[in-house]
Amino acid sequence: MKKIILPFVILMTFTASTTYSQSFKFGIKAGTDIKKLSGKSFDDQFSYGYHLGAFAEIGLASKFGLQPEVYFSQVNIDTSSHFSDIHQFNQISKVQLKYVNIPILLSYKPNKFVALQAGPQFGILMDNSKSVFQNGKDAFKKGDFSMVAGIQLKFSKIRLYGRYGVGLSNLNDIDDKDKWKSQTVQLGLGLAF
Repeated sequence: MKKIILPFVILMTFTASTTYSQSFKFGIKAGTDIKKLSGKSFDDQFSYGYHLGAFAEIGLASKFGLQPEVYFSQVNIDTSSHFSDIHQFNQISKVQLKYVNIPILLSYKPNKFVALQAGPQFGILMDNSKSVFQNGKDAFKKGDFSMVAGIQLKFSKIRLYGRYGVGLSNLNDIDDKDKWKSQTVQLGLGLAF
């Protein structure tokens, strides 16, 4: 189902941008990711990483718009002492996750400086440090579907944003003993052209 929905949303976004949009801007963005994976296998704390990418701002009406994005993110996650007990991997303390994320955000602009944003995000796992695993198994599922909400402040070409994302997918691809879900706080700076 996700394989059908994502291309449809992307197609509708670009169709709207070419036929109905009042404005179109393109930009680049960078910032920090503060991520946590819930489950017995991981420490109950947030880990820090970064993100880099691009976005488009598509005006649909005077107060509404779409903001599709594509960005790369990387974060190191600390495992708990339970990880090797549950999943039989030895001496794993950190797992590095690299994702290409594709959010499609609906923007509501109460004024010209503030945009409230929310929408779905699909993350594609690019690298999960599988060289750490002695038996070569993939521990993490290749996709992470989540919902994102936040605020963006606009100062001429500069965009400051803060978002919270909650994962809806179970990322554990080893077994059903432990459910792994993501939470992400994202802070960043963008530049629109």
